[in-house]
Amino acid sequence: MNNEKPIVRRKSKRIYVGKVPIGDGAQITVQSMTNTITTDISSTINQIKSLKRAGVDIIRISVPNMDAVEAFKLIKKKVDLPLIADIHFDYRIALKVAEYGADCLRINPGNIGNEKRIRMVVDCAKYNNIPIRIGINAGSLEKDLRKKYVVPTPEAMLESAMRNIDYLDLLNFDKFKVSVKASNVSLAVSSYRLLAKQIDQPLHLGITEAGNIRNGTVKSAIGIGILLSEGIGDTIRVSLAADPVEEVKIGFDILNSLNIRSRGINFIACPTCSRQEFDVIETVNELEKRLNDISTPLDVSIIGCVVNGPGEAITSTIGIAGAKKKSSFYEDGLRKKEKIDNKDIINELEIRIRNKALKMDKKYLF
Repeated sequence: MNNEKPIVRRKSKRIYVGKVPIGDGAQITVQSMTNTITTDISSTINQIKSLKRAGVDIIRISVPNMDAVEAFKLIKKKVDLPLIADIHFDYRIALKVAEYGADCLRINPGNIGNEKRIRMVVDCAKYNNIPIRIGINAGSLEKDLRKKYVVPTPEAMLESAMRNIDYLDLLNFDKFKVSVKASNVSLAVSSYRLLAKQIDQPLHLGITEAGNIRNGTVKSAIGIGILLSEGIGDTIRVSLAADPVEEVKIGFDILNSLNIRSRGINFIACPTCSRQEFDVIETVNELEKRLNDISTPLDVSIIGCVVNGPGEAITSTIGIAGAKKKSSFYEDGLRKKEKIDNKDIINELEIRIRNKALKMDKKYLF
């Protein structure tokens, strides 16, 4: 019996990025950002296709100048995922990418310029029926706030966010979401908690500039995980100094670990000890490589001995419990009569996992 309490989501307004709903109980989305040079159109499109295969819902593209604007126009025509245009300082870029079909504008109104320019951008967003994301970052707080608080604090992050939100409120524009990102996990979590109490717009979560895969994954899992477990957050991005595809995979791993959303195979594997009857680490690593294309949600337990093997297997879609020479195989919690030879365990598991995924896909379709 599962006594786990369900996560109660914070109530928020609904906006749309393209056709993807954000907030008001909509499925939490996974975002990423291209790290190609935007004017390298073919490389950017290829990366977007890779991100799509990984399951990304929304993609952000940096648009730093007018050459990138023209590239954005061509890229938008070649892809079918919602694209957010990331813009700083130059209001003319925002106006042009909106005309070219951007599904969302990522700006900070305060660094766009004077009130007239801000109004032009907001009016353009209204006309094109696209939302805005206000993106507050601990590393780029306004000068007066840096002077006032000396170092970034949750209160400084909140004040910056509310200052930018006020620009949109004064112009009667409510189709926006907000982020208050920091590379420090505690700072980010505290900032989001404060902001969540102040507004009812959707919140985009992330630990910015988190680092490489190992360090960045740990920081992101802790920070994003804490907030999601408290019901805070409507869309997420894992920010890594790595291939953006890894951001998407880890994003789904975070959601899956909290039973919020599943995609692909969730491997459950023992850390191994001298009781293992086959090489668990090699088996898991090889299967993860081979089965990377499967998007069907599956729990696969690979346990090297009979201590925890049966217990994990009966709660998994597919499970293996190690034994001498031949290991017990489970499907949907039931132990099958036939065992799997340990010498061919990787190939056999791949076949059976693929067959199971195919059956489940057909079941969902019909």
